[in-house]
Amino acid sequence: MQARNKREKFIELANKRVNNTLNEIRLVGNLSNGSNYEYTEKQVREIFSVLQDELNRSKLRFRTGESRPASAFSLSEFKEA
Repeated sequence: MQARNKREKFIELANKRVNNTLNEIRLVGNLSNGSNYEYTEKQVREIFSVLQDELNRSKLRFRTGESRPASAFSLSEFKEA
């Protein structure tokens, strides 16, 4: 019964967290609206690089169980092309 509860909890949290993450990714995509925002290609690359790196770290944690602390992301307006 214990394993079943762990499995159910995993499914419950995975559904919630993945859907929340998908929504947040869509919100990042909304930043592409050029009539509302101004950005450089370098900034776009930086955003997607950090997102991909974090996704890769998460995948690795499922394979190895290793947990590495993630650093916060900050896109500075002074980081120009």
